[in-house]
Amino acid sequence: MINTIIGILLILTFLGFVFFVMRGGNIMLGFLVMAILWTIIGGIPLKTAIVEVFSKPALDYGATIMVIIFGSWFGRILVDTGIAGSISYETVKVSYKHPVIASILICLVTSLIFTSSYGVGAVIALAVILIPVLTSLGLPKHIAVVAFSLSIGSAMYVNIVIIKQLQIFFPKVVYGAKYLAFGFSAMFIQLAVVTLFILLHSRTIQKNEAKQDASQSQNKFNVPKISYVMPVFPVFMNLVFGWEPIPALMLAIAIVLLITGNLKTYNQALNIINSSIKIAITDISGLIIMLLFLTMFSATAVKNAAKFSGVLNSIVPNSPTVLAIAIIILAPLALFRGPLMVWGSGSATVAVLAGTGIFNQYFAFALMLIPSVSIAISTCITQSWNLWLVEDSKIPVKKFLITGVPYGWLSAALNVILALYMFK
Repeated sequence: MINTIIGILLILTFLGFVFFVMRGGNIMLGFLVMAILWTIIGGIPLKTAIVEVFSKPALDYGATIMVIIFGSWFGRILVDTGIAGSISYETVKVSYKHPVIASILICLVTSLIFTSSYGVGAVIALAVILIPVLTSLGLPKHIAVVAFSLSIGSAMYVNIVIIKQLQIFFPKVVYGAKYLAFGFSAMFIQLAVVTLFILLHSRTIQKNEAKQDASQSQNKFNVPKISYVMPVFPVFMNLVFGWEPIPALMLAIAIVLLITGNLKTYNQALNIINSSIKIAITDISGLIIMLLFLTMFSATAVKNAAKFSGVLNSIVPNSPTVLAIAIIILAPLALFRGPLMVWGSGSATVAVLAGTGIFNQYFAFALMLIPSVSIAISTCITQSWNLWLVEDSKIPVKKFLITGVPYGWLSAALNVILALYMFK
């Protein structure tokens, strides 16, 4: 009886957290407050809480933080050395002869780049190149922006920075062949949806016979063509040779600097290394603290699992198929940092779901990741780079959401079916 009462109180505070975040509350502060509240409500002893809630989880998460830092640094190196820009410019070469194909190709290349790149800085660096190209092909601005954001989102299914964040709740999920088989499949499914999106708007794309200006006809980034494979190099090393993320990323960074001529002199190497590290860490500094608070909240969820599992077992379906159908129907709840957005109020949902231990961890991991990637990251205005894209392009927020969410929802539905097939 006592556990039932405690379980109800835990769920009520969870609902309060969801409301707080959806009203625009600071999610980082929310995680810390929830960790404290669930420690008190769950009756976790003070000494246990100090060690096992507010200390050990954050310290243990240090290894993951390092992967996120190196991942962000590698993404910044791709931008600063000109590889990302060069890939983009080379893609544009077919634009004026085959505009529909070029639009699709630009989205594919964008996805490829963001399998390793991460952060609003990297998005801006590419957007200022590619959005004007898409609009010059005849795509209306809101179509070009949505296609671009959906393409970035597709890559997040394999981007190690994203995957490592969710592994807090599902420690048995390994960033290796088993997950990446799903991750790349989900990525290509979303890219297929992007292709469909472009084809359905292909009437607006007009072949541009106008003479290209110098900025469009010349590639101002002088990097060797071999460098174009580097965005996927860390993933290749993991899949083929079983390398851990950090050495794979370090090797990739060293190769990029070498083949782009940034190791010719000591000062040149030092300058690009220092500047790229500074920007990369600045991009994720807030994220790191938020994730450390999230580990504390996750620890309280695990310790309180027995107290709320009785209540949740009567709510959460035991059937993977029923849960999958529910996620498909409710996927738009990931919008506005809602209860299916892992990096929003959905962090409480995933903590509760993981705490029950009802489902295969790979299956639960995938079902929590899918709405967050295909809906929230790909189509929601609360994603930082989407907000920048909308404001920079001067698109009404309503038009961005109405245009993008249906396609994000379709992608989410297809990927939930994929996860059910692969992991149930």
